[in-house]
Amino acid sequence: MMEYSEFSSSILSELPKEGHITCTSPSNIALVKYWGKRPVQLPENASISFTLESCKTTTRLTYKKKEDTKNDFDFELFFEGKPKPEFKPKILAFFERIEEYLPFLKQYTFTIETSNTFPHSSGIASSASGMSALAYCLMLLEKEINPTITDSQLLKKASFLARLGSGSACRSIEGPITVWGEHNDILGSNDSFAVKFPYTVHPNFEAYQDTILLIDKGEKQVSSTVGHDLMHGHPFAAKRFEQASRNISTLKDTISSGDLDTFIEIVESEALTLHAMMMTSMPYFILMKPNTLSVIQKIWEYRKQTGSKVCFTLDAGANVHVLYPNSEKEQVLDFITKELVAYCQNGQYICDKIGFGAKIV
Repeated sequence: MMEYSEFSSSILSELPKEGHITCTSPSNIALVKYWGKRPVQLPENASISFTLESCKTTTRLTYKKKEDTKNDFDFELFFEGKPKPEFKPKILAFFERIEEYLPFLKQYTFTIETSNTFPHSSGIASSASGMSALAYCLMLLEKEINPTITDSQLLKKASFLARLGSGSACRSIEGPITVWGEHNDILGSNDSFAVKFPYTVHPNFEAYQDTILLIDKGEKQVSSTVGHDLMHGHPFAAKRFEQASRNISTLKDTISSGDLDTFIEIVESEALTLHAMMMTSMPYFILMKPNTLSVIQKIWEYRKQTGSKVCFTLDAGANVHVLYPNSEKEQVLDFITKELVAYCQNGQYICDKIGFGAKIV
């Protein structure tokens, strides 16, 4: 574990005996993708993302001080109201990674109750919203223990901790646009935590819409963790990391200038490049489905016919995020319901837009 002294923890008051904290944290959708990481949970290239609003996790953290401090972690996990033993190893690994920054963890019995507004493991980043929500709850508990923590310190450390649970989770703590990974053109950017986009955001990107087409709600056949690992020794990895870095520089200017044509070029190219890296790794795999490709073709046709500024991006899955300016909301939703919903599993889609990160409930 690298040394991060600014995130070390001081216990300044008596530990609260018991209580509960509830918060929500959204998913996010990367515009410039990160694919490939190095230990521990550090990105090979910087990424930039829209924080979402409706696709979120609600987490209630109940804590009770132990009578006898056994030297182990003690927690129960419930997902959508039911015990979820298969999630426990991931939470345990998370607690082990963050214990040096939250030394009170072993002094409590925790009950973690969590639910999503969207399907788990379907290419909407549920690990991003889930881990960021848990990290945010834990930081709110730390603030009870140490009231001197400022709001900005709390957000920075929550992002840092969330990253140790799931890389992309660090981008969900704040919004509407965040950057994770050190980049020469982004002031304050860091591999250890995400930062809020520190430049002017053009009005074109205010309330930007993201309609997520649920092409396939099943479990992905290859997890993101496995996919990231396949970038080690990937024949195109180095060039890919250079490309991502260039795209961040271009997108930074685009977000400030409001140039939607360049935005579309970068965002769609990034989505296809992400999947190209999957298709050219060894072993290779394809997460897109036939309907994913049909939707992309339809979006291209519609854009050509109408001059619309609609575009798509993809996460590591089959689902399509349809991105468009708020000014086109009515027309594009009409196009989606008439032309694209037919390609969704059971006609399901989610209307979302860019949002503002984790919140206390």
